[in-house]
Amino acid sequence: VTVRPFASPERRTESSAREVLSLWNIADVSGDKTREAQKIGNLEAALAAFDTMPAGFMSISGDGTISHVNSSFEAWLGHDAGTLRSRAVKLSDVAGDDGASLLSSLATEDDAERRTIDLDLTRADGRIAPLTLFVEPSPAHGTGGFTVTAIQRSARGSTGSGAHQEIRFSQFFQSAPFGIATLDAEGRIASCNTAFMRMVLDGRAAHDILATSALCRNAEPEERTAIDAGLAEVLTGRGNVQPIEVTGGDNKQYSRRVYLSPVSITSGSEAAALYVVDVTEQKALEQRFAQAQKMEAVGKLAGGIAHDFNNVLTAIIGFSDLLLQTHRPSDPAYKDIKNIQSAANRAAGLVANLLGFSRKQTQQVSVLNLAEVATDLTPILRTSVGEKIELKIQSERDMWYVRADKSQIDNVLINLCVNARDAMPSGGKLTIRTRNVTERESQKMSGVVGFTPGEYVLIEVADSGTGMSAEVMAKIFEPFFTTKGVGKGTGLGLASVYGIIKQSGGFIQPESEIGKGTTFRVFLPRYVQTDEEIEAAIPKAAAIRNAAAMDLTGTGRVLLVEDEVEVRSFAVRALKRQGYQVLEAADGVEALAVMEANQGTVDIVVSDVVMPEMDGPTLFKELRARNPHIKVIFVSGYPNEAFRESLGSDDFAFLPKPFSLPQLAQKVKEELAK
Repeated sequence: VTVRPFASPERRTESSAREVLSLWNIADVSGDKTREAQKIGNLEAALAAFDTMPAGFMSISGDGTISHVNSSFEAWLGHDAGTLRSRAVKLSDVAGDDGASLLSSLATEDDAERRTIDLDLTRADGRIAPLTLFVEPSPAHGTGGFTVTAIQRSARGSTGSGAHQEIRFSQFFQSAPFGIATLDAEGRIASCNTAFMRMVLDGRAAHDILATSALCRNAEPEERTAIDAGLAEVLTGRGNVQPIEVTGGDNKQYSRRVYLSPVSITSGSEAAALYVVDVTEQKALEQRFAQAQKMEAVGKLAGGIAHDFNNVLTAIIGFSDLLLQTHRPSDPAYKDIKNIQSAANRAAGLVANLLGFSRKQTQQVSVLNLAEVATDLTPILRTSVGEKIELKIQSERDMWYVRADKSQIDNVLINLCVNARDAMPSGGKLTIRTRNVTERESQKMSGVVGFTPGEYVLIEVADSGTGMSAEVMAKIFEPFFTTKGVGKGTGLGLASVYGIIKQSGGFIQPESEIGKGTTFRVFLPRYVQTDEEIEAAIPKAAAIRNAAAMDLTGTGRVLLVEDEVEVRSFAVRALKRQGYQVLEAADGVEALAVMEANQGTVDIVVSDVVMPEMDGPTLFKELRARNPHIKVIFVSGYPNEAFRESLGSDDFAFLPKPFSLPQLAQKVKEELAK
């Protein structure tokens, strides 16, 4: 029963006294309770039946979260009870991104038949659960929400071989890694797999969409024409249509290869099939390979040009030296000759960079002062960045030394400055700073990945350019990555910089802000020199001045072997002026004949390396076979390591081209004195 008290009313008695009453309502609710219990029981029975029914059910909220699932679905997917009901699992976790997008798009279809699909879901153990899914929109689960009812495909329809083949075909069709679609006689998409929806339809369902419109949204006119022509062929039953390349995206960022074929099945509405393969990565690799081949070809060309140009520079520098010996500093032509010589020396530096680019310049590690390196490179850097950019070089005093390959460090600076120039198309400021970094200061960078605290020399290249976004910054050291237009960048500059710095035991730290500019900080480990290394680190120009001040005269018979007439002419005159008797030959064969004619009475042989008929290394072996103690100096635009291995001996001297008169005379005198 239910008992409910009411407000206490008052009444007057016959004696006019007030009397307070208690009023209660008592009702028998046994029937109501029985009916309520029956409802609850029926609901629990229905829920139990729903939970264990031989069909799976799940509801998906608008954000793709699984909000409810029955036990059958959980069991089919191999999850523990309650795992999928925790609202922490996304539909994409069991259907994949493509499958989730497909189901979401099917929920918007008006035709119920189109909302039924065979799809493989992923079990908890990674295996496949083949299911037939029916998708129904459900606004109760939020905007974009829907429900999915599923049955196992093995339990659907006939169990005969035909049904089994249909199930297997559906599995292959939906799980294919490339896009597949069938077309009706009008060229409209009749059906497609998930890969096609993702690649071509941006995850939308296909419904009366023309294949040409879907494939050629951003294609070139000639690509659209090719697709139209191909479809016209296959829709009339003719095959042998060649694959068609289709590009798309705002910046043509993807490439697809389309294959078309007629369908010969008499039943059904399908008239043609098309297959779409994403070849974006393949095209990118082809372009990179072509770029790498081009760079290799350019490198070989640069190496060949550099070698030949070194011969030209040797003649220019050499004859300038000969002219300077016949002119006094007060002569009007003296300054002009010095300018010619200075320009030739600058050109020699550029040739060294070309040889380094072509990788025909052997790495030569030496002790360097980075402030001096930056200062010496300033003329080249000013030429590289142009007149619109203000270039400043700032260095502190008492710079520490580093141990690295000078040509590589030059390339690092040139690459960084060229990148800075490209970031300032309207001009700006470019500052190169060098300073020492103590171990205590470097401790502040201990949290930076790859950086080890210690004593470093810092070289900093800062520009006032456009800056870079975080996305670009994350990729700048990747080979072939470039933000420049076609033909304006190789994508190898910063990758090369990164490799050089790492190889030198250093670290590079980029910092950039959009609209404010970019700074690259290069940290190279400090190197403490020995007394011998300090002496060896004297700049090349000082060494030349010392050589010029020395007594370079001498006596002896020199055989000069050089195929370049101008170089041979200069070298012969230079050595004769120093007091030597000089014999000359244009190649190795002629040199051996000269040796025979003079009965081998030669004190030293100065020979080029690359010559016709017989090259320098072959001549060296022939000379040593006749006289094991004969002295040999090789001169070449390539480093001696390039041919040292082929000689099998280190017992020779080397003078790199281009060389000056004092350098040649000093080298010959040094070798004869040994």
